[in-house]
Amino acid sequence: MSKLLVTGGAGFIGSNFIHYWLAEHPDDEICNLDILTYAGNKTSLVDIKEDPRYTFIEGDIRNPDVVNDLIKDADTIIHFAAESHVDRSILGPEAFIETNIKGTYVLLEAAREHGVHLHHVSTDEVFGALELNSKEKFTESTPYDPSSPYSASKASSDHLVRAYHETFGLPISITNCSNNFGPYQHPEKFVSRMITNLIDGDNVKIYGDGKYVRDWLYVRDHCAAIDLILQQSKVGETYLVGGMTKDVNNLEVAKMLLDYMELGEDRIEFVTDRPGHDRRYAVDWSKLNKDLGWEPEHSFKDWLHETVDWYKANEAWWRPLKEEAESTYKKTGQ
Repeated sequence: MSKLLVTGGAGFIGSNFIHYWLAEHPDDEICNLDILTYAGNKTSLVDIKEDPRYTFIEGDIRNPDVVNDLIKDADTIIHFAAESHVDRSILGPEAFIETNIKGTYVLLEAAREHGVHLHHVSTDEVFGALELNSKEKFTESTPYDPSSPYSASKASSDHLVRAYHETFGLPISITNCSNNFGPYQHPEKFVSRMITNLIDGDNVKIYGDGKYVRDWLYVRDHCAAIDLILQQSKVGETYLVGGMTKDVNNLEVAKMLLDYMELGEDRIEFVTDRPGHDRRYAVDWSKLNKDLGWEPEHSFKDWLHETVDWYKANEAWWRPLKEEAESTYKKTGQ
């Protein structure tokens, strides 16, 4: 039996990971540490709140007393907790510096004291952007070139995690993932916001010309990748985790959703672009495939349809979150 400390486990990827892990590893125990910002939602885990294998602690990863008390009983830390929305980082960078950098530092210090393996979940946005029409993809050796306060804060935390491994011998692993989508994603994010807008009879709103390319990763595929890395990879490794998509721009994603939901393209509305908008991301996950045999389970289109169906069936989950997201987007023009 293993005991996992999951930070940010009430968030989108964290809550999916907890569901995944308890299903795949029924003898393990999970403690979920989450401060419950706007992105943390306990209702995402309501079905397991009485499960004896699961414990929820409301607390801040920046608080050394809280963190040390929990880490001493853990075998592994899975670090999801982060401020993660680019638009919010433009509106208010300080929270991203505090949580993503200082919070990671506090976890690293506690992990070093107790000799606990820390798996750090990061983003492909630390690499900056690729040329729109190139065939280049990010790899584990791509130089860092962040372009938003969010990606800069995540780049900083990546460097800290590696430094603790090199300097102190702390057992770590890192994943830099592409854009996740799937159940329990806050409706301010691109895919979930488009779906919920369409359900509400509103338009899908597209920044600029819509030709921004993202590599889309279904959240369960991401969880399976972390599982493999924890079970089989060497200490100190970094892996990129991406989806099965070839280059698909935001406008094409919107059209795929409209087609599946049997709606017309007149529901697309173009809005003013945001500052520092990276043009293209593409992830080469061949190292993860070669070393551990991982690959996405289904195509982007299949998982996208699954996601639409989930939001249609779970309006009670996302409806209360919609009003707060809308007030934020009024400030950014979208």
